[in-house]
Amino acid sequence: MFRAYTALVLLGVIWGSNFIFMKWATAVITPSQTVFLRVLFGFIPLVLIAWRHKAITREQLAYLPHFIVMSVLATSFYYYGFIAGTALLPSSIAGLLSGSIPIFTFLGAALFLPEERSTKQMALGVALGFAGIALSARPWQGGMNISFIGVLWMLAGSLSVGASFVYARRFLSHLKLSPLALATWQIGLAVITLALLIDFDGITDIATDAQALWGTVLGLGVLGTGAAFLIYYFIIETLGSVRAAGATYIAPIVAVIIGAIIGEAITYVEIIALLLILGGVLLIQTGRK
Repeated sequence: MFRAYTALVLLGVIWGSNFIFMKWATAVITPSQTVFLRVLFGFIPLVLIAWRHKAITREQLAYLPHFIVMSVLATSFYYYGFIAGTALLPSSIAGLLSGSIPIFTFLGAALFLPEERSTKQMALGVALGFAGIALSARPWQGGMNISFIGVLWMLAGSLSVGASFVYARRFLSHLKLSPLALATWQIGLAVITLALLIDFDGITDIATDAQALWGTVLGLGVLGTGAAFLIYYFIIETLGSVRAAGATYIAPIVAVIIGAIIGEAITYVEIIALLLILGGVLLIQTGRK
C-alpha cells in the first residue's frame, strides 16, 4: 500500500512538471513537433513492456476504430491542446487549468452516460471549478496578462481527454482489454497519424538546446507519457480508480510551485483559483451516489 501511495505522489509530480518541459520545448520547436516527440519517446517503453507481457494480440485489430478515436481524444489532440496552451501561458497557469479535466469528465458523463447520476454536490463542484477557471483566465483584464487563446487551448485539451474517459466507459470498458494494451494502441496510432500530418521542418532544432531536448525526451516522453501510463495503471490496480484520480489534485499544485521557483508571478488570485478548482474536483469526486 505504501508503494501505491508513493507512486500516486510521484505521478502527480510527473504530471505537474510536464508544463515547464512543454514551455522549454515550444521555445525551440512548434507545438505539433513537441507532441510528436512526446508520443514517440513515450511509445518506446510502452511497446517494449507490452511486447514482453504479450499484451497486444491480432484479435484486438477488431477494435481498431475505437483505438483510433482514443488516440485522437486521449493522446494527439489532448497533448496538442496542452502544449499549444502552455506555449502561450505561464506554466503555472497552464498547470492550474489542467485541474479542469475531472470537471469536463463529469459533464460528459452526465450528458452521455445515463447510469452516471449527478447530485447537487457534484453540480456545486462544477460551479466552483468553472469559477476557478474564470479567475485563472481573468477576462476582465482584457487579455493583458493572460492569453485568452492559451486558456482556450488548455480547456480544449481538458475537454478532449475528459471525453475520452466517457468514450472508453461507453464503448471499451465491456471489452475487458488490459490498460497496457489500450495505452499502447492509442499512443502507437498517435505516432503514426502525427508522423503523416505534421511539418518536420526545423524539428532538429531541439538538439541545439540541451534543456529543451532532455526535457522533451525524458520529461515529456519517457516519464510524462510512457512511465506515467504505467504508474497510473499500477495505482488503479492497487488502489482503485477513485483514489488514483487523486493524482489530478497534486499536478496543479506542483505546476504552481515550479512556476514560483522559476520566477513566475504567483499572486493570491492564482492561489484562490487553484483552491476553487481543486475544491470543485473534490466535491465531484466525493459526490457520487
